[in-house]
Amino acid sequence: MKKSYSHIYFIGIGGIGMSAIARYFKFKGYEVSGYDKTPSELTAALEAEGIPVHYDDDISRIPKKVKSTLVVYTPAIPASLGELQYVLDKGYRVIKRSQMLGEITAGQTCLAVAGTHGKTTTSTLVAHIITESGEGCSAFLGGISKNYGTNMLMSHTPTVVVEADEFDRSFHQLHPAITAITAMDADHLDIYGDLEHVHEAFRKYASQVSETIILKLGLPITTDNTQAKIFTYHFDNPEADFHSTNLRLDAMGYYTYDLVYPGGVLTDIKVGALGWVNVENSIAAAAVCLCHGADGQKVRHAIGTFEGAKRRLDVHLNSPRLTYIDDYAHHPAELASAISSIRRIFPERKITGIFQPHLYTRTRDFADEFAAALSRVDKLILLDIYPAREEPIPGVTSQIIFDKVTAPEKVLMRKEELMPYLEKEKLDVLATFGAGNIDRYIEPITQLLSHRI
Repeated sequence: MKKSYSHIYFIGIGGIGMSAIARYFKFKGYEVSGYDKTPSELTAALEAEGIPVHYDDDISRIPKKVKSTLVVYTPAIPASLGELQYVLDKGYRVIKRSQMLGEITAGQTCLAVAGTHGKTTTSTLVAHIITESGEGCSAFLGGISKNYGTNMLMSHTPTVVVEADEFDRSFHQLHPAITAITAMDADHLDIYGDLEHVHEAFRKYASQVSETIILKLGLPITTDNTQAKIFTYHFDNPEADFHSTNLRLDAMGYYTYDLVYPGGVLTDIKVGALGWVNVENSIAAAAVCLCHGADGQKVRHAIGTFEGAKRRLDVHLNSPRLTYIDDYAHHPAELASAISSIRRIFPERKITGIFQPHLYTRTRDFADEFAAALSRVDKLILLDIYPAREEPIPGVTSQIIFDKVTAPEKVLMRKEELMPYLEKEKLDVLATFGAGNIDRYIEPITQLLSHRI
């Protein structure tokens, strides 16, 4: 990036990816400020770190020195936003978040994790392993690391860990040395149209990897698509180059396993994050780090001290009488994995799931798949759709999921009705799922239930 810029201005600074980049440039000594639509925990943290944030679409807050100000924006911002139109009209250099991330990582050793689900936890664990091993890294994460309390790790070493996001084809801006690809499910069909175009985008991404791809066993990427060496991984399939064996589950839901990999076997790896899905995530992360040259014993230790990422099988209460877990799952495959993990841990207990669908298009495109995943809970509490960047679509409501759910018990309600309902509800294992504003209910639910333990 040109050294002539002194100020980096962010439109949509409160996003998980945008806030990480804002923190990076603050660390590097730039003036940083920005706009977001609504205050949040992330924007409050940025302000506490000395980054001014405002919440009105106000062009007077934009730095007036055009040549020394670089503007970064997120595609989630509407094109009609006054601030975005202003900087485009006035000749500022304006780039997307993904392009900025590409520029930051260029010339560094980039370790990336891509995939339609699993990438946040896996990339957060890669960053934790590299940090714990003593090498250190900068990291741009799609969630808040519970170990570090942030989505941005900062280091002066030339290694950078990133979450490679397929939304808006953002990951095409990256050229990693090593990547893991965790899943290639149909998602973001408002952008891609169909599954084949999703696969095409991942194959293009794979073609940009220079050294090694750690590929979930069975995904449709081959050496025809990339010059990189391909290794496969899987939860427990012995056909994969990296897989678990001798798997043990303790009474609190934590797994210990032996990792079989091309260099031998790493024994007795205890995963510090809950559930079988985090065993698989840890295998992918270990594979990335071992291929990068990390010491096996340090990999084992770091996996054991990993606390996970916020809102990824995030345990808020856990006792034999009452358990509360929260997860960001907002795609049917993610829901199925999360519910399956919870069911394996608590096979004899009643699981109540609260789900807030995210986006009208995703609800429309995957209503059947959502219903199938949500039918695996004992009781479903289904909330209205969180629209995010979308306008309503006629006929698309949570009802189209609800009608197809076959769980033993189910109820449909507005989110405003949720807390009064839970006050009267007898609960055993409760899980909240969704990528919208359901996270605003985590603390109130935790407080409500903590009195019942």
